Amino acid sequence: MDGEDEGPHSGAMESFENLVRAEFAPRTTYLNTASTGLLPARTLVAMRDAAASAAEGQPLDMFADVEACRSAFARLVGVPATRVAAGASVATFSGLVAASLPAGAEVLTAEADFSSLVNPLHTRGDLKVRSVPLERIAESVGPDTALVAVSAVQSADGRIADLAALRDAARAHGARTLVDASQSNGWLPLAAGDFDYVAAVAYKWVLCPRGVAFLVVPEDFGGLTPLFAGWASGERPWDSCYGPVEELAHSARRFDESPALFSYTGARHSLALIEELGVDAVHAHDTGLADRFRQGVRSLGHEPVPAPGSAIVSVPGLGHRQGELGRAGVQVSDRAGNLRAAFHVYNSAADVDRLLDVLAD
Repeated sequence: MDGEDEGPHSGAMESFENLVRAEFAPRTTYLNTASTGLLPARTLVAMRDAAASAAEGQPLDMFADVEACRSAFARLVGVPATRVAAGASVATFSGLVAASLPAGAEVLTAEADFSSLVNPLHTRGDLKVRSVPLERIAESVGPDTALVAVSAVQSADGRIADLAALRDAARAHGARTLVDASQSNGWLPLAAGDFDYVAAVAYKWVLCPRGVAFLVVPEDFGGLTPLFAGWASGERPWDSCYGPVEELAHSARRFDESPALFSYTGARHSLALIEELGVDAVHAHDTGLADRFRQGVRSLGHEPVPAPGSAIVSVPGLGHRQGELGRAGVQVSDRAGNLRAAFHVYNSAADVDRLLDVLAD
């Protein structure tokens, strides 16, 4: 019986590893996906082909790639594609949500959350932005809270927000929710339908080129005004090129920024790879490596920031060794004096052990 149980599991593992080997061949021990993910081989080929076609005067239909990306992201987070807007940055989408709030509205955020999420809320100037420790954000939602904005996973140290508690608290008080999934999308399952707005850049854990980001909006658009709508946001874009757009798209496409087409052409293939690998399988792989590192770094006498279940590990007091690690071919980040290591599909147990060996020296 044991052999029968192991067979399918082993086959799935082998398929996962074969996919990864076919797409990635890093020349360093790359443990810095929380900064930038590596591009798969298929993505690089697609972008080169698109650029060559454009140079030859035979441009490809890259708008079809935008729609393929929209649909792929929608599947990853479990919402209809009609709820997904395409753009280039979380800051733009956060600003769009901020612009929908009435003057004086209370916005609740986590202390020291990523600037692209929270800064547009502050720059409004007439909102009451209140920041609390991440662990207290759900209990801090009150009757005056209009919006709760938080990253699903904290960029600085990998701590995971209790999104279920946040969702319930926001619903109880009639507050809207804005979740930044930039550091979780691709490895941590997320039911975007549980929240009003979900924004994410795609150049990290879903391995896309820079210039690709998404925003999930409510079915009723949540009171958003399409401030950045151009011709591509029309229901019939090619009939919306001149003068005011007479009919905005009936879907979340009305909130699109004009897309960076070459980036989306590559992103289509990166998102397809994540779908082939499967978020659950990626989660198991990434968190297994992170746990291996946590155990190893503790054996060296260092205590990581508590972030159980996260693919990101932050170790206080070791950030100053980033340069040394880089010279040894190990790529990590220094965040506020902490060493931040992020483990993803192209990493292995040997990569974890290499990092630990250099730190031990």
